Amino acid sequence: MTASVSREVLTPDELRTLFLFEALDDDQLAWLAERGRVEVREAGTPVYTQGEGATCFFVLLSGTVALSRQLHGDDIELGRSEQRGAYGGATQAYLGDRVDQVYPNTMRAVTDVELFVLPAAEFATAIRTWFPMALHLLEGLFLGLRASDIIVGERERLVALGSLTAGLTHELNNPAAAAVRATDTLRDRVTRMRHKLALIADGRVDGKRLHELVEMQDAAVQRARTARPLTAIEAADAEDELGDWLDAAGMDNAWDIAPTFVSGGIDADWLAEATAELSGENRRAAVGWLNYTVDTEMLMGEIEDAVRRISGLVDAARQYSQLDRAAQQPVDVHELLDATLVMLKAKIPAGVRVVKEYAEGMPLVPAYGAELNQVWTNLIDNALAAMGGDGTLTLATWHEDDHAYVEVRDTGTGIDPEIRPRIFEPFFSTKPVGEGTGLGLDISYRIVVNKHGGDIRVASHPGDTRFRVCLPVVRPSGDEPL
Repeated sequence: MTASVSREVLTPDELRTLFLFEALDDDQLAWLAERGRVEVREAGTPVYTQGEGATCFFVLLSGTVALSRQLHGDDIELGRSEQRGAYGGATQAYLGDRVDQVYPNTMRAVTDVELFVLPAAEFATAIRTWFPMALHLLEGLFLGLRASDIIVGERERLVALGSLTAGLTHELNNPAAAAVRATDTLRDRVTRMRHKLALIADGRVDGKRLHELVEMQDAAVQRARTARPLTAIEAADAEDELGDWLDAAGMDNAWDIAPTFVSGGIDADWLAEATAELSGENRRAAVGWLNYTVDTEMLMGEIEDAVRRISGLVDAARQYSQLDRAAQQPVDVHELLDATLVMLKAKIPAGVRVVKEYAEGMPLVPAYGAELNQVWTNLIDNALAAMGGDGTLTLATWHEDDHAYVEVRDTGTGIDPEIRPRIFEPFFSTKPVGEGTGLGLDISYRIVVNKHGGDIRVASHPGDTRFRVCLPVVRPSGDEPL
């Protein structure tokens, strides 16, 4: 504990002016006055430090103090107070050796402060002697809540992890299955093309004709790579036209191979021009060769697309978890929002339309990326639940006055005005029993407000609910990171 300046003790009448002691009788106040003392701490010095042995109970008489906690090496400010009578320190002394008697947080003097200081042993004696019934209630409340917090918190994390994992594996399964299917088909096409090479080996295709076929192949591959996507009607019309040409050219499987050519951007005019100097069996062989070429190119494109999608999902998972990032660093909120949407894609019903209203030139925000992703997850999940499978989910961003704003909007039923003041309370939930723990918004509030020095607010009426998160972009000069 930092050295302090001590002055006179408080009189019983002075103690009675503090809300903690106003209901005590004269003997109790005299007992406190005799055992307590007044200390003065200078601005910027700690009153007590987290992890040190809890030796004293402190009551604020004047000035401003800040409470903070160390978490994974980071100092997180929990709040500030200038209220006379605010207290901290050995608040769990009455529990004795059932808990570790250390300071659970750090109290720092923001300004010069004056404190009433009571030794922890004396504070514990007072609680046990004067309030025996309250002592039992406090013990049960503290120990019971601690146990339930551990159980519910672990369950909440497991449920969230299970949900995200299920969604991610579902999303990964689609491109993985597509890649496997395309690979199997490609293997068959390559086998058939090897059989076509037998024609060359037998000398049935001369060198000049082979050169022409290779040139046609290259041209077909180039068209396939640059083919534009067609609408269903455009594709159907093109397949009909090409099918008629192939049928007239004597192709037995004209209507089977027409869709492949159309997908590769090859139409009847191109095929007619490419095979103009061929006839009969040579034309049919050339068309079949080109069909394998285009089909192979399209299959390789499918495999490439599937692998890119898998890579994108893995990158989104990495971005969501922020496992390779420092605890706090500048982050792009758009990247975080997009990663969260990818992780939650499987939970977004088909009837919900997702709209992004991202502002250009958004500044980077100094933040804990993984924890902000948890905020977006909670807000989006609540929005989806409110819409019941049908509506519009809007993610909007903008920035002004050195602050970045993220707004999650939904077109659901809205929040009842009577319960709106309670939505950020821990364990308060509007979801049916078994579907929510009531911790999502409480966790989000603590992450945004306590850990990032920001703000989170809600405005709601039927058809339009908006959760607005405000995050500082530039910290005030001299402030420590939260």
